[in-house]
Amino acid sequence: MSSIINAANRMKEILGLETEPVAVFLLPSGSVNPAFESFGKVAAHRYCQLLMRARHGESLRLEPAEMACPAAAAAFGFRPLPEGLATGKGLVGFGIVAEPSTGKAMFDGMTRLPSGSVAGIAVCPLAAAPAPPDVVVVEGPPEPLMWLALADLNQAGGQRRRGDTAVLQATCVDATIIPHVEQRLNFSLGCYGCREATDMGVNETILGFPGAALNDLIAALEQLNLKAVGRSRAKAALNHLKGKREQT
Repeated sequence: MSSIINAANRMKEILGLETEPVAVFLLPSGSVNPAFESFGKVAAHRYCQLLMRARHGESLRLEPAEMACPAAAAAFGFRPLPEGLATGKGLVGFGIVAEPSTGKAMFDGMTRLPSGSVAGIAVCPLAAAPAPPDVVVVEGPPEPLMWLALADLNQAGGQRRRGDTAVLQATCVDATIIPHVEQRLNFSLGCYGCREATDMGVNETILGFPGAALNDLIAALEQLNLKAVGRSRAKAALNHLKGKREQT
């Protein structure tokens, strides 16, 4: 998996990420792939917490019964959405929405995996991935993630990129399931849940893309890194403005 290691390292170097891009594997039914047997099994975890631990270097796997977040459990097809959430009343209780109908609409529009289609989830730092991942999730400041979105735009021939979000389930739906189902990069601003349950900072956000796109995105990042990344970060235009203002 040297190509994955090289891609992970280049992504971190070019973007200046302080934590690891995360490889996500949606495990099928049947016996555990030997490649994941060494991954630590976790109990009573939310999906966003699984990603948090992986971005800090851990390799972990979670079985459906141990998914602590009912909304994420429904999104991954592990179990039905509880009535309190499905009606939207639960989101009113959290103070996220003012009307149950708003919360219901948010869940009605949720992209979900078919029931029983996934028998577990494995995550690890991208550089430690034992196989090509289904999805790569990246958390960090908006500026580094912007370059990934621009790399994706280059690969799409200039077609405008779109972020699909309900500002709810940012890690499970926005950054994982939508990229997997629609086979495209998706970005999100985060959500109440992942910000409350993990160490995602106020200056951080998230995106995800299909693992199959990794090499093409790295190639586009390398091209951007030849000129655009360094020039933007040097802020020559801003420094020029400051110089002119100091002269007046």
